[in-house]
Amino acid sequence: MPPRRRLTPEQRRAELLDVGAQVFAELPYDRVQMDRIAERAGVSRALLYRHFPTKSALFAAIYRRAAEALQAVVHIDPELPLTDQVAAGLDAHLEYFATNRNTVLAANRALSGDPVVQAIVFGEHTAMREVMLAALGPAGPARELMSSLLTAWLMFVHTLCLEWLEHDSLTREQVQTTCLGALEGALAALRT
Repeated sequence: MPPRRRLTPEQRRAELLDVGAQVFAELPYDRVQMDRIAERAGVSRALLYRHFPTKSALFAAIYRRAAEALQAVVHIDPELPLTDQVAAGLDAHLEYFATNRNTVLAANRALSGDPVVQAIVFGEHTAMREVMLAALGPAGPARELMSSLLTAWLMFVHTLCLEWLEHDSLTREQVQTTCLGALEGALAALRT
């Protein structure tokens, strides 16, 4: 166990999130043990449980932090083509997914029934849809139609990414190209 250091509660919480994120990225959810996280962080189990009363609470905090970081990467300028800008945000997501395969699969498989984790997953979808809608700027019925299209596209991306992570049936480049092609096709269909 590493030597203990004096940290503020916020610093300790951040450190526990960092260590927990590493462990969840390394192992499937059902193999992660809170004891292992406490040991790696150099804290007692009691201290870890004081910050996070359950493994799912720790996981949810880790996943929320990751979702917020990914959302911060996506900036859309209404003056530029949407698909060009979405490509950068999609690439950041795919990088996170590739690096944190076990974490993403846990959020969408092992914890698919956890309402807190699912609120984070689908909250990110909602935030992404709103950013894209703001960039496109439709109003009235066109906004509702575009919102529906973007929601469906985000679910397509979600499903394709999970297939990629679980089965390695596509390359990362194929996933990105397919997702962007689906968006371009959907947007083109609205213009006809």
